[in-house]
Amino acid sequence: MTTPSKGAGDADLIEAAKRAACQRAVADNFSTSFKYVGIGSGSTVAYVVEAIAALGRDVTADMKFVPTGSGSTNLIRDAGLSVLQVPDLMREVGPAGPGSSRQYIDIYFDGADEVDAELNCIKGGGACLFQEKIVSRLSKKFICVADSRKKAPRLLSNWAYVPIEVSPIAAELVRQSLVELGSKDPVIRVAGPTSTHVITDNHNYLIDAPFPSLLLNSEADRIDPSKGIWTPDALTAKIRGILGVLEVGIFSGLTGPEAAAIGPDVQGVRPVKVYFGKADGSFETLG
Repeated sequence: MTTPSKGAGDADLIEAAKRAACQRAVADNFSTSFKYVGIGSGSTVAYVVEAIAALGRDVTADMKFVPTGSGSTNLIRDAGLSVLQVPDLMREVGPAGPGSSRQYIDIYFDGADEVDAELNCIKGGGACLFQEKIVSRLSKKFICVADSRKKAPRLLSNWAYVPIEVSPIAAELVRQSLVELGSKDPVIRVAGPTSTHVITDNHNYLIDAPFPSLLLNSEADRIDPSKGIWTPDALTAKIRGILGVLEVGIFSGLTGPEAAAIGPDVQGVRPVKVYFGKADGSFETLG
């Protein structure tokens, strides 16, 4: 009989922990009263869908699941759940009207590439950041699930870059502008060892922009543009101001409930809680 290597055993523990974290995230936050549920593109989210599907058709039959890309669309369908794309959601709910909330989605589950101590996230390693930002913006709350290797004191501590979705015609303009903001060698993402540019579901390019480790938003007094030192909120605002940028893979600022308390035109995309699967097979929560 072959004995699994230590590396294989560690990987099995991490996967078991991710599944346990997702099961707890669903148990803690999922309600049979939900009508619309957002499902993200992170690899860990497969265990969320598994846990929801296990509740049975008696629970999920009248629910609609809103994906953030082709991968999560297939995940939802394969689990026997009903898919509702964002444009179809918007047609189904109709115009919100002045002063009305646009948080139509009851809850949004997704992973992250890195999460800091304030629950600010970097997302976009899987090339779905724009749809993920839309679904998060349309959700009452975002629950993040990830393995504990994604936990960091500050963003860009371990993860190397900020993903940015851009118009192909403006990609080089954006890339040069990022250098001016302090990014060290931002690159247009290519597929594997080839020189073929990665194309998003929206037919755009991605730029991966390394920066020095970001500050926490509570440390805004330490921002230093001359050294490329930014908070998540400040860097997001600066990058969004570049012509040709569609969206930035930083999910920071307000949570959905915080945004709802302020007013309908306020964006809330930061998770309210993160469930981390740990290397020993257990999990922990933050938030």
